[in-house]
Amino acid sequence: MYNPAHFREERPELLREFIRAHPLATLITRGAGGLEANHVPVLLVGDQILRGHVARANPVWRDADSQALAVFTGPDHYISPSWYPSKQEHGRVVPTWNYSVVHAYGTVEFYTDVERLRAIVDDLTRTHEGQFPEPWSITDAPPDYIDGLLNAIVGFDLRVTRLEGKFKQSQNRPQADRESVRQHLTEG
Repeated sequence: MYNPAHFREERPELLREFIRAHPLATLITRGAGGLEANHVPVLLVGDQILRGHVARANPVWRDADSQALAVFTGPDHYISPSWYPSKQEHGRVVPTWNYSVVHAYGTVEFYTDVERLRAIVDDLTRTHEGQFPEPWSITDAPPDYIDGLLNAIVGFDLRVTRLEGKFKQSQNRPQADRESVRQHLTEG
């Protein structure tokens, strides 16, 4: 990704927190038919493993090579040049888009082991249901139903070898322009 220094975010702990806060990944792989993008929720396990699952009917797990890219996106917004005080000063402004994104590169391994799949589903469920006063658990469903669903998915671990963050948030603009953008976005 094109990533000028003033937008680059390199602090690993901040990039990992971003992934945890925005867990729906666009998982990009290359297979026999070329590039493939799948949108899947993942968990960051430790510092280097992204864990999730895809439908067994999805051919990605059969023909993807081992290289993968997971893209995580956060808040984004169109930025009007009319928001910049510098527009009145000199007029040398153009529209842009502010956004935050993290790219996780690595090798992906797919697997069908039922116990590993059950652990993925249980971990994803606990993580995302934990925000509710009465969280749902996989033990709330009939065991044979869950077993059938586990047979319909394939798990994966993406071992992250490189993280890149780009937080394009008007850092390249004068302070007055940044404050005006913040105000317009807050007042919305």
